[in-house]
Amino acid sequence: MHIALIDTNTDLSDFGQSHPSEVQKFRALLAPHAPDWRLTGFRAPDGALPPDITAFDGMMISGSIASVNDPDAWVGEVLDLVREAVARNVPVFGACFGHQAIAKALGGTVGYNPQGWVLGRYETHNHSPAPWMDHLGPMALTAAHKEQVLVPPPGAAIHAGTEAVPNGHLSLGNTVFSTQYHPELDAPFMHGLFDVMEGSVDPDTLAQARAGMDGPLDSDQFARWIVAFFEQAQHRAAP
Repeated sequence: MHIALIDTNTDLSDFGQSHPSEVQKFRALLAPHAPDWRLTGFRAPDGALPPDITAFDGMMISGSIASVNDPDAWVGEVLDLVREAVARNVPVFGACFGHQAIAKALGGTVGYNPQGWVLGRYETHNHSPAPWMDHLGPMALTAAHKEQVLVPPPGAAIHAGTEAVPNGHLSLGNTVFSTQYHPELDAPFMHGLFDVMEGSVDPDTLAQARAGMDGPLDSDQFARWIVAFFEQAQHRAAP
């Protein structure tokens, strides 16, 4: 399977540049379950997007420190690409910024979290599973967002969330799947992020985030969901 990975990350800091790219992060996440998949990256902030999205078996949209509500031209181009992919039945997955971009592109609303930063390790309450989701218990994933999907797009199914972030995972039919969380980010990355955020985020928020990282993460389980999502979409599209 050949997936177009839309890299939307605009973090050019020393911290950001010292870690793997978004393509590398998602390759590492999916490789244990889909070792033969190809991920081709496109740096959206640099104006690079797939010239023909139908040339790919699917599309993934990464996280970013940018906002889907930013007026930058490249953000609008990503939203347009989401709409094109959906119209052409190309399966789309997004995480964090990608989740919000999908929701906004398809008619939802994205805005600031009422409670401020959501940062660290969070357990979502899974319910109403999609066909590719085989786990209904709590799922622990990392989070780093100050915006969220406030109103899901029309027709979206909501599969998981928390009291503060109710629209945690969503889907539309069998060709759209997204999460507000970061299955691609591990504990060492998050602790480094907390250090970088010192002075710009409320100390109590950072202290709580650090304390909450002690538990295990279910990133591997979520990786299986991503793979199953794309595989079922490809199966349905086969003649």
